[in-house]
Amino acid sequence: MRSGKGEKPMRILVTNDDGIYSPGIAALAKVAARLGDVRVVAPGVEMSSASAAITASRPLSYKRTDVPGLADIECYRVNGTPGDCVMLGTTLWEKTDLVLSGINLGTNLGNAMWHSGTLAGAKQAALLGLRGIALSAPANDNEEPRFDILGPWVETVLERLLEVPDLPLVNVNFPSKPPRGTHWTRQSLRHYDGRVVPGQDPMGRTHYWFTVVPVEATEEGTDRWAIEQGYVSMTPLRLDLTDHDGLAKARQTQVWKNLRFA
Repeated sequence: MRSGKGEKPMRILVTNDDGIYSPGIAALAKVAARLGDVRVVAPGVEMSSASAAITASRPLSYKRTDVPGLADIECYRVNGTPGDCVMLGTTLWEKTDLVLSGINLGTNLGNAMWHSGTLAGAKQAALLGLRGIALSAPANDNEEPRFDILGPWVETVLERLLEVPDLPLVNVNFPSKPPRGTHWTRQSLRHYDGRVVPGQDPMGRTHYWFTVVPVEATEEGTDRWAIEQGYVSMTPLRLDLTDHDGLAKARQTQVWKNLRFA
């Protein structure tokens, strides 16, 4: 939603976990600049899977940086995590209205939400009482997302999301091809084989790979299902991790009612 006539434009902070020179953050910043005033604050190096880590054991630097294609946008790099970037960015750029994180080079679906640095940037915004939206798109070793195709969809999705009140945190994933449309989805919950596979490097030293092969099919209505069907997946999230059904059952369990420590 663009600012109305006479209103101050939204202040939009853009971050990511792929690093400030990622083509994804440049594509997102260009789209965001059509919706408001933009400042980019991102890690100086890739911080994928950093989750919601915050740096507390050392000081952080905040340096103005020239980013190709973003000559008209102020960009800063931070020697820290996406969460650090949002903390610094919103502190040093007062009255930020919205934080966008991405566009990640690779999807953030299902269980990956727990580890995603991209989602962590948006989550940090929600923790600060701001709106946070994470955006991701499929990528592989040989091909990056087609940001020229995704750009209009990114703008449309953002405009529609900003028109929906009371959505402080949303995880958005785009399909690999031009989308068929959009779907509101829930997080897919699939178990993985979870094996640790040992190997050896060229020096004969042992190293380990974690395997993430799913053992269950994709359920309809989930984020992964939407992407597989060619839709944009939009998953509203919340900061409260409490299992409220489990909590209600636990409170009714007699053994806990009878438990006393004095």
